Amino acid sequence: MPKPLLSLLLALCGAWLVSAFSAHLDPYYLDVLIGVGINIVLAVSLNLIAGHTGQFSLGHAGFMAIGAYAATAVSLFLGPLLIGDFPTPGGLAESTLFFAALVAGGAAAAVAGLFVGIPSLRLRGDYLALVTLGFGEIIRVLLQNFELLGGALGLNGIPPYTTPFWVIAAAALTVFVVGCLVNSTYGLGFRAVRDDEIAAAAAGLNPSRYKVVAFTVGTFFAGIAGALFGHFKLTITPAGFDFTRSIEIVVIVILGGLGNTLGVILAAVLLTLLPEFLRPVAEYRLVLYAALLIAIMLLRPQGLFNFSVRRPAAPRV
Repeated sequence: MPKPLLSLLLALCGAWLVSAFSAHLDPYYLDVLIGVGINIVLAVSLNLIAGHTGQFSLGHAGFMAIGAYAATAVSLFLGPLLIGDFPTPGGLAESTLFFAALVAGGAAAAVAGLFVGIPSLRLRGDYLALVTLGFGEIIRVLLQNFELLGGALGLNGIPPYTTPFWVIAAAALTVFVVGCLVNSTYGLGFRAVRDDEIAAAAAGLNPSRYKVVAFTVGTFFAGIAGALFGHFKLTITPAGFDFTRSIEIVVIVILGGLGNTLGVILAAVLLTLLPEFLRPVAEYRLVLYAALLIAIMLLRPQGLFNFSVRRPAAPRV
């Protein structure tokens, strides 16, 4: 059995074990664990776009929002029609419905990524960053004014389907898919486009094709992260997917090291746990958090967990 597939199966077994004993965990630690898992999905998926293909995206939270609202629409509006009132999570019907909601959320985000990617990924640097930033804000404003999905008040009463199993499984699957892509012939194309797009085109590659593939796959997993987030928090509002959320994901990727999947995972864990450790000094938490990030960027601009000799090319900004 290939090593990546074996690792995925072991991760799924571990996810089942953690979920089986989650009832004995303190709700606070459970909340932190699920937050870590969701951030890993978001960071690894953005790293495929920014780290492996060198495209600077500032709209990842917008795709997360699309996934959250699409998945919630499936479970909140279609669920009662298919399985009746929401029973206790864990049954076959509820698991099937949630799986369908996750796929719907990921697919909706991927379609939006494809819609944005085809015309805009011919752009580079500042122009692409502005396009993705603008798209993320457009999504937020549209959701804020779309009364069918709750408008500015968002959606409440979302069934609590997110469990440690789903989160850990989604994080493992994200790492598995991205790893398989990066280590395939597509990965060679990603790196060629990242390092020198003109040279890649001269060698016969189609840079737009590789960028669209990376963007679509990355946004698919951002949508899944949004679906997990919505079914854990049980309420979602457009304000929860603003520009600040996108910046948080970008910071994780840069801190972990562009193109370094393991480093990005460690950075996601660190930056999810760090605010919790700073709670005793809550009044200075944001100041300390920002100062630490500035120091790391000055001392380790290649990423805190990037120990490779060759520094990955940064996104063209």
